Amino acid sequence: MAAGAVRPQTLRVTALREIRADHDAHSIALYQAYAPTIAEPAVAAGRFVPPFSRGRMTWIKPSFRWLMHRSNWARKPGQERVLEVRITRDGWERALAAATLTTAGPAAVAKAAVHVQWDPERSLSGAALNHYSIQVGIGRGVIDELVDEWTVSITDLTPRVRKIADLVRSGRTAQATRLLPPERRYPLDPSLARRLGMS
Repeated sequence: MAAGAVRPQTLRVTALREIRADHDAHSIALYQAYAPTIAEPAVAAGRFVPPFSRGRMTWIKPSFRWLMHRSNWARKPGQERVLEVRITRDGWERALAAATLTTAGPAAVAKAAVHVQWDPERSLSGAALNHYSIQVGIGRGVIDELVDEWTVSITDLTPRVRKIADLVRSGRTAQATRLLPPERRYPLDPSLARRLGMS
C-alpha cells in the first residue's frame, strides 16, 4: 500500500444468530419492560422485590431495539417502564448452558428450566431485519438465582427511551442512534453456541 494511502475498513458481517449486548468483563446488560408498580420498587432496591413474581417465567433480552419494538417504546400497557437489568456474565452463561430452544419438542420445552427463543432483530423504526436476536426465558427454578445472586444493578431507562422515541418520530434518526446502548458481539464457547442454534 502506498505511503499516505487510506487502508480500507473491514466491515464485520452480522451473523444470522449471534448475541449482541452491552457487556464488560464481569457483567451484561439485559432489558425488560414492566408496569410502574413493579419497576419502581425494583429500581429503589436495586433488585427485584414484590410485587415482582418469582412464580412465573421472566424473559430477559440483550437487544434494546427488540424490546423497544415489543413494548412500543414503553407505551404498551403494563410495559411503561424500561429497565436495564445488569447481571453477572457467570449467571448469564449458566442460564444459557441450562437452556432449551423453544423449537425443541413440546416435552423438552415443558421440562426446561430456561428457554431460548430467536426473533428477528428490529430497526429503530421497528422493521424486521435479516438477522436474529436472542430472548432468554428464566423459569421458576432459576429465578431465585437471577434475583438473589446474579443481579448487579437495575436502572430505569424510561426517560432515555422517551427521548429516543421522540427523536425517531421526528425523523432525527442519527441523533436517536447515538443514544442507543452500545451492543457488540458477546463471545461464547463454540459448543454452547452450537447448542443454542447460533451460526
